[in-house]
Amino acid sequence: MDTTTVAEVVFWCAVFGILYPYLIYPALIALAGTVYPQRVRRHAYTPLVTVLIPAYNEAGCLAATITNKLEQDYPKEKLQIIVISDASTDTTDAVVHGFAARGVQLIRRPQRAGKAAALNEAIRHAKGEIIVFSDANSLFAADAIRRMVENFADPEVGYVTGNLHFDAPGNSTAGGGGNAFMSYENLLRSMETRVGSVIGVNGGVDAIRRDLYREIPDHLITDFILPLHVIGSNRRVIYDRRVHAHEKANTALSSELRMRVRVALRALQGLMYMRRLLNPLHYPGTALRLISHKLLRYLAFAFLPLAFVTNLMLIAEPLYAVLAAGQVLIYTLAIIGLKPGLSQAVHRLTVVPAYFLVTNVAFTIAAIKFLLGQSMATWQPRAG
Repeated sequence: MDTTTVAEVVFWCAVFGILYPYLIYPALIALAGTVYPQRVRRHAYTPLVTVLIPAYNEAGCLAATITNKLEQDYPKEKLQIIVISDASTDTTDAVVHGFAARGVQLIRRPQRAGKAAALNEAIRHAKGEIIVFSDANSLFAADAIRRMVENFADPEVGYVTGNLHFDAPGNSTAGGGGNAFMSYENLLRSMETRVGSVIGVNGGVDAIRRDLYREIPDHLITDFILPLHVIGSNRRVIYDRRVHAHEKANTALSSELRMRVRVALRALQGLMYMRRLLNPLHYPGTALRLISHKLLRYLAFAFLPLAFVTNLMLIAEPLYAVLAAGQVLIYTLAIIGLKPGLSQAVHRLTVVPAYFLVTNVAFTIAAIKFLLGQSMATWQPRAG
C-alpha cells in the first residue's frame, strides 16, 4: 500500500476507535435491549439498611448530609448510619459526635488510607441486609433509600445505582461538563440495565446486598470493583433513574482533572484486578460491556492524535479537508471552553468539547501512571 492508502486506513481505524465507545456501542446496546429486554421486579421492601459515609475533612458539608439521611422516608428503626473519618484533620469527627444521640456512629481511622480501606473497616460494623453508600456531600431525595431498596425485592439484583446530579454555576466548565457527562452515562446505564447489568456506577448514591460485599484492596476503586464482583456472582447491577441525589460539583478544572485522573487510574487497575471478566468465552456479555464501556473509552486518547495527524496528511482531498476543518473547530472550541468567565452563550457552545478534552488528558495521565505502577488511593474534597 502507498502512503496515502496507509494514512486512510489509519485515519478511519482511529475514527472508529474514538466513535465506538461513545456512539456505536450505545447504539448496539439500545438495539439489544429493545429485542430482548430484562426487567427489574420491584415492590415495597423494607429490610434493615446501613448507610456508610466515608469522609475526609468534610466538616463544612457533613452535618447536612447526615441530617439528609436521618430524614429519609424509610423506617427509622431500620436505618443504621455510620460515618468513617479517614484520619480527618478538621472538625469532621466533632460534627459526627453531635449526632450521636440520634444513633449516628463514628469510626475514626488513625491513618489515612482512602475509601476502600474505610469501607472495608466499616462493613464489619454494619448490621444491615442492604448497604447504602453515600459521599460526604451527597444529598439524597427524600425517597431515595426506599426506592433503591425496592430493587432488592428482585432476588436477581445485587447492586443498585441512582441518578446523581452536580450542583454547579451556569458557566462552570467543570460542573457543566460533569453534568453533561453524567447525563450521557445515565442514559447508557439505562440501556445496559435493559440488557442485564451496568458497567460503572454513581458512587455517591448506590447500594449492595451485604452478603455480596467483598473487601477491596486499598488502591482500587470500590465503585467499580464491587459491582464487578456482583456481576461475577451472577447477580445484576442495575441503574434506577427514580433514585435522585445531588452534590456540589468541582468548579475548578484542576480539581476535576485530578479527580478524573484518579478515577481512570483506579479503573484501569480495577480492570487488571478483575481481568477474568474480560474473558469472552466465560463472560461474553460482561466482557463486551467492559471492553466497550471502559477499556476502549480509557484508551481513546491514543486515537485522537492519530486521527488528527493522518487527517492532515490527507487534506488535499475535499472530504478530508472538511473533516480536518471539523477537527480544528472542535479543538478550538475546547480550548476556548477552558477559559473562566465565559458568557452563557459561549459556555453552552464550548462546554462539551472542553470537558471531552479534559477527560482525555486525564485518561492520558492515568494511562502513564498505570504503566509506571503508580496509585492514587486517597481523595480530596471537591473544590469550588
